Amino acid sequence: MAPRSPTARGALAIRQSNLREHNLGLVLRIIVDASTPPSRADIAATTGLTRATVSSLADALIEAGLVTELPPVMSQRAGRPAVPLVAAAGTLAAVGMEINVDYLSVRVIDLAGRVLHQQVRAANFRHSDPATVIPELVGLFRTATGAVDPGVQIAGAGLAIPGLVDRPTGPVRLAPNLGWRDVDVAKVFRAELGAAQLAMVLDNEATLAARAESDALRAHGPHTFLYLSGEVGIGGALVLDGSVFGGRHGWSGEIGHTVIDPDGPRCRCGATGCLEQYAGKDALMRAAGLDVSLPIEQLQLAAAAGDPAAVAAFAMGSRTLGTAIANAVNLVDVETVVLGGLYAGLYDQLVSGIEQVLQERVLAAPWSPMRVRAAVVREAAAVTGAASAVLSQVIDHPSGWMHQ
Repeated sequence: MAPRSPTARGALAIRQSNLREHNLGLVLRIIVDASTPPSRADIAATTGLTRATVSSLADALIEAGLVTELPPVMSQRAGRPAVPLVAAAGTLAAVGMEINVDYLSVRVIDLAGRVLHQQVRAANFRHSDPATVIPELVGLFRTATGAVDPGVQIAGAGLAIPGLVDRPTGPVRLAPNLGWRDVDVAKVFRAELGAAQLAMVLDNEATLAARAESDALRAHGPHTFLYLSGEVGIGGALVLDGSVFGGRHGWSGEIGHTVIDPDGPRCRCGATGCLEQYAGKDALMRAAGLDVSLPIEQLQLAAAAGDPAAVAAFAMGSRTLGTAIANAVNLVDVETVVLGGLYAGLYDQLVSGIEQVLQERVLAAPWSPMRVRAAVVREAAAVTGAASAVLSQVIDHPSGWMHQ
């Protein structure tokens, strides 16, 4: 069907029909994102809407159970006390999920940002069968949602995958460390759950972890940064002015498969010399002569004790990470790098080596020094970002939940 030609009358009709929905979302977004609970007057001043309009919208959101009022506070100005508004707790929630190489994770988070329940199952999912793994995830989903108060509405589920995902609903094109290719995860998940209408969002785990980090940095910044998520694989994401840049298909950020040495070891993706083969968790453990199934803390302990192989493993990891980051920074021009996933806990072992390479290889370093920092969100970043992606859809289009 050919697109309808825009006309002045049609454009006006569209604006009128969507105006209240837009303004509801605008007010709800301001309330949810605010570091200090705003009053109706604050929202009116921020948006330019009249106080009467803001009051009407806020009252509708309160009636729908999406917003709640705090006790009035005295204002420095004359007039009635201000009534702060906050996102309602325990009324609406989303489920964040993650399938990773070493674990499955599910976390239920409400609109106020509270974690209502969490389930984690550690296991080895290298070269796993989706027909086995996805039912396991469904079981965790059932347990987690079943533990939540029945009065809490579940808006949907977000799923983080370590690989290429056709956003927003899949399929998973390639997850090398899982051994998955062209798997319609959402379809299988819904069928196993018996919930064909469940709203789902799928995305790369580093992309969703970067989203959680951006949410956490909203008040004080930085708002533009390169995010690295270190696990068995290595993911990346570019955050620009608070939003994750996904690329044409949502496949950007695969920094773990950038080339360090074309003649290097074979990667699970099929190429040779990828960053993951030098700085991923398994690669670091192998370089130190440790069993890859051991926790990364064993490598830290060995390095702290002066074990030469462990010290050399960290040196290799920081040098190759620095090289890959420098290549990315020279291309996209950011000045802050955030180390997430396992790398946040390895910050002290990695940062000096990374910074040294950045000084040597980033062309603009003499004029714009690089900052490397550990992620603020250390625990369950990807599942937190996955739940955030679902809740964001509710915030942008709240009317669908106004009468449920």
